[in-house]
Amino acid sequence: MVAEGRQRIDKWLFFSRAVKSRSLAAKLVVAGRVRINRDKAAQASDLVKPGDVLTITLERRIFVWKVLETGVRRGPAEEARLLYEDMSPPPAPKGEAVPDAIPALRDAGSGRPTKKERRQTDRLIGED
Repeated sequence: MVAEGRQRIDKWLFFSRAVKSRSLAAKLVVAGRVRINRDKAAQASDLVKPGDVLTITLERRIFVWKVLETGVRRGPAEEARLLYEDMSPPPAPKGEAVPDAIPALRDAGSGRPTKKERRQTDRLIGED
């Protein structure tokens, strides 16, 4: 029996258009990629209610959504956006490096030889 104002997390993710199907939503939850109020959601049957904060990890992106209401159906995107408030930090601009990225281990040009360099060494070896 479902309490008033609560909804299963897999249904809510499906209705909010975070994922394409309920089975994908269930897999996302079981994989530990969804947190409800900082606690990992253990099962697809975990309940969410308005006011809960969800942290969702999808394909190298992290979304922080506050649940505003429970869904009734999977409708158009405009309807789905009414279910949550996006509190995610803005993504980093594409040209900038991530501040904690590991710097390159080699100097530029010190890697594999180019085709032109290989041909030159082949010619030198062949002249012997």
